Amino acid sequence: MSTYADKYFPGEPDAPKVVTKTIPGPKGAAAIKSLSEVFDTRCLTFLADYSKSCGNFIVDADGNVLLDAYCQIASIAMGYNNPNLIKVAKSEKMLRALVDRPALGNFAGVDYEEIQRDILKYAPKGQKYVWNGLSGADANELAMKAVFMNYQSTRRGYDKPFTAEEKKSCMQNLPPGNPELAVLSFKRCFHGRLFATASLTRSKPLHKMDMPAFHWPTGEFPSYKYPLPENVEYNKKEDERCLKTVEDQFKNWHCPIAAVIVEPIQSEGGDNHADAAFFQGLRDITLKYGAKLIIDEVQTGCGGTGIMWAHERYNITPPPDLVTFSKKMQSSGYFFHDPEMVPNLPYRQFNTWCGDPKNIIMAGAIMKEINEHGLLPALRETGLYFYSKLEELQNKYPQILSNLRGKGKGCFLAFDMPTPEKRAKFLSDMRLNGVNMGDCGQLGVRLRPGLTFNKKHVDIFIPIMDRVLSNL
Repeated sequence: MSTYADKYFPGEPDAPKVVTKTIPGPKGAAAIKSLSEVFDTRCLTFLADYSKSCGNFIVDADGNVLLDAYCQIASIAMGYNNPNLIKVAKSEKMLRALVDRPALGNFAGVDYEEIQRDILKYAPKGQKYVWNGLSGADANELAMKAVFMNYQSTRRGYDKPFTAEEKKSCMQNLPPGNPELAVLSFKRCFHGRLFATASLTRSKPLHKMDMPAFHWPTGEFPSYKYPLPENVEYNKKEDERCLKTVEDQFKNWHCPIAAVIVEPIQSEGGDNHADAAFFQGLRDITLKYGAKLIIDEVQTGCGGTGIMWAHERYNITPPPDLVTFSKKMQSSGYFFHDPEMVPNLPYRQFNTWCGDPKNIIMAGAIMKEINEHGLLPALRETGLYFYSKLEELQNKYPQILSNLRGKGKGCFLAFDMPTPEKRAKFLSDMRLNGVNMGDCGQLGVRLRPGLTFNKKHVDIFIPIMDRVLSNL
């Protein structure tokens, strides 16, 4: 049976090919050294040659060809050098967006309504509107701004003007114009590195150190035991324990909690999962206390978990108030459904660009491609196959590989290794054997292949991983 990758990436390699003893090799190392004169290269894994990368394979500066199961930290949806997306990139509409990039809030183009509606076709269930941003962190900050402005407008009266005292005090960064409000996030979460999002993020000290921070509350996110079928009762009690920590914060926090923000799967913080009972419990708490629920789909959105929006599998009722997006979308922003989430006055939620039209065009094209080619059912099937093969390796190497998770969620899979040092060696050895992967949390290894990843890629991946584990 022909797959999307077979049809659209006829030049995709049949297997990885590593030609240097290290990655980066000599050419890549020299290029990185030169680049370091104008850019902080300390985080670089290797320099890629994107002109030679194809489909599910990424090529580095030394000509090493790697099966890419990480895809720019879950940000490439349709494979490298996708011919259909290249056509969109060469379109007249894209030319206008690039050359005459409009300040959308003041001078949107005549085609902008069409561009926005191309995104809204694929909005999460229950969401009617979209506001665009520039990155995942920006999307979450914009969502919080919308929540805070809505909270105060609701208290004041949506159509009532600001008082003289509010206007004067906000210019001094004081209440009542700048009220003390909070957003609750969770231990091990990651929502970005900007000033407000850093106050939410709880995954690593490195993300937050030395920055002024808001004093905002934290809830407990479930730490499940695996395999799930053997730990149903324990995990149910874990949901209940964590929900209690959230309600306790609402009862006892020193200022109003205007929103709860949560990832459907905590990704950067360790690929931590929760189930429908937990997410519905969060929804019930926010409704009880008059707060908004923000679902952060920056990493999980746009098909990565086998459905377009990961939170939809939990059937949260009523739907979340806001859903943020970025990464695979190649654009960012938030969806919402209540028209009063639009600030009561113009220029309150505003910046020069109000998003980026070229990225919005690409987002619409990506989601259209996913749906027209039926990629998500195929990804779900691949994911179950992939999980079963990883499960065999977990049984074979139980002292090295544990807590395999993500079954039934596409190829959004992860497992743990015994120590950070062992994990670092594993990831390095996998690259030297032709597979690019990533880490998460303290011990986690995460798999984030693109949506064109299929069983033939799994069959390349698994023997390499088996070989690496046997020598670890």
